[in-house]
Amino acid sequence: MTPATPLIARTPVLDIAYESVNDSAAEAVILLHGFPYDVRAFDAVVPALAARGLRVVVPYLRGFGATAFRSRETPRSGQQAALGRDLIDLMDALKIENAVVGGYDWGGRAACIAAAIFPERVIGLVSVDGYNIQNLASAGEPDPPAWESTYWYQYYFQTERGRRGLELNRDELCELLWRSWSPTWTDAAAAFQHSSASLHNPDFVDVVIHSYRHRMGAAPGDPRYQGIEDLLAASPKIAVPTIVLECTADGIGGPSASEDAPMFVGPFQHRLIEGVGHNVPQEAPEAFSRAILDVRALRG
Repeated sequence: MTPATPLIARTPVLDIAYESVNDSAAEAVILLHGFPYDVRAFDAVVPALAARGLRVVVPYLRGFGATAFRSRETPRSGQQAALGRDLIDLMDALKIENAVVGGYDWGGRAACIAAAIFPERVIGLVSVDGYNIQNLASAGEPDPPAWESTYWYQYYFQTERGRRGLELNRDELCELLWRSWSPTWTDAAAAFQHSSASLHNPDFVDVVIHSYRHRMGAAPGDPRYQGIEDLLAASPKIAVPTIVLECTADGIGGPSASEDAPMFVGPFQHRLIEGVGHNVPQEAPEAFSRAILDVRALRG
């Protein structure tokens, strides 16, 4: 997708910046990026989907790009429930009754939340790394040390030193994450330059810091999202047709996505992508595009 001046969708909390193609098409796909990425992750995915006659909408998450909070009084929350609600609010603003949703990292979390809590709005799900809904009650339980070492940035962001580090060194820090999380992707540093401007949103630091502190119980959530958080605390299963993508060269440690299979109780496929890191749609756009197209067929 050629970079363009983003459109704006007005929602109750945000003016969400987004790019889109085929706006008059009957069937919609919404693609959701993660941290610290942006919509450029889908530049090679969008044309493949558009060529099949699909409406494709790619929003900038809260705190990224030109997406803006409508009120100075609104907490700059990055909690998971906010991300899921933002997706539904975007669909409402664009009058999209239902859609295939796909994403990775924060975007995969938003997609999973929408599929779990608002299944009537999601007709297919593509999620990188499986069931991305956080179990906040277990946030204090340690993972194996080899995994924990890859989460250093999460612990860094718990401190004011980390906040200042993100504020003052965001490009260097975020490019380091790109390269560390995608160790086999030789174009990571060059590709980062096309997304770095999106990280200079005035709310980026606040949203990111809140996200990582909230998930570890170190910051309260925005009360407007408590109802969704209560539902997520029960680890709701996902019944919509789903394809889970797992990459073998992800620089972030964690269990295999195959272990999440019991959380998906509808039509389900697990696909392994060899030699690919964390940013699947940008590193392996053909595999990601194919999953979006194929999950539509799982609906039967």
